[in-house]
Amino acid sequence: MIKIDLITGFLGSGKTTFIKRYVEWLMEHRLRVGILENDFGAVNVDMMLLSDLQSSRCDIETVAGACDSDCHKRRFKTKLIAMGMSGYDRVIVEPSGIFDTDEFFDTLREDPLDRWYEIGSVITVVDAALDTNMSEQSEYIFASQLANAGKVIMSKTDVVSDEQLEKTVQYVRRVCEKYCGRLLGNDIITKKPEEITLMDMTGIFECGYKRGDFVKRFREENGYGSLYYMKNDIPLEALKERAERIFRDEACGRVYRIKGFVNNDGQWYEFNADAGNISVSPAEVGQDVIIVIGEQLNKSAVDEYFKP
Repeated sequence: MIKIDLITGFLGSGKTTFIKRYVEWLMEHRLRVGILENDFGAVNVDMMLLSDLQSSRCDIETVAGACDSDCHKRRFKTKLIAMGMSGYDRVIVEPSGIFDTDEFFDTLREDPLDRWYEIGSVITVVDAALDTNMSEQSEYIFASQLANAGKVIMSKTDVVSDEQLEKTVQYVRRVCEKYCGRLLGNDIITKKPEEITLMDMTGIFECGYKRGDFVKRFREENGYGSLYYMKNDIPLEALKERAERIFRDEACGRVYRIKGFVNNDGQWYEFNADAGNISVSPAEVGQDVIIVIGEQLNKSAVDEYFKP
């Protein structure tokens, strides 16, 4: 049977960055890997960010949204069936940051997937600078991602203080215990990226998953949404300034993440922002799109920031 890993985490947690390192480690151990980007959005930016992994040992597939929930689940299952016949040693599923992990487990119990796949590890990535002032709905989704994790990986630990890291770790523990009754114990990895050893990576690879229980509190029509802005003519520095204002502007709704690509004088840049940080880095490829993700988004208010 094919081992299949779920790498999950809330919006902007750093899943894609972790997946790059994890898949490189898998390929170094001569495993053939399939990555499935399972996103609810119409444009999958993260797939482009992983494009440099594409090789004879790694394929990248995507399930894009822009359809209703049932349609999305059918596409997810169909893609897994196709990948099950492709000879992979390991399949990695990266869902959106508002993904309910029950869909992953429920889908893999269905025929014929239950005969082809065996769940390997469930890994939850958490931003060390996580905004701990979440709405109850977001907190619940975050807890559902922690409930089954074999390991919780704290990301961006090299850019936060020890005090901030400890505050986030304690919040993670409280949320998990509140909604799932689970004590995380030693399942949280707080090392800086350069401190993670080969032994740590082996432990992550073999961590498995937990049987976490939690009560469903919200329906799938949960108020989350994405807004897409194509062919933007906004200069890079101006986009940074506007992004900062969007996060502060309550009229826009509760914005969690702004991501995408910007072309500046022929050079593509990856644009990735949350309320506490804006990151811009050169990219070999890109697509002229910026995506705004959040709860109860007010399209007309956000639109004002993307006018030329």
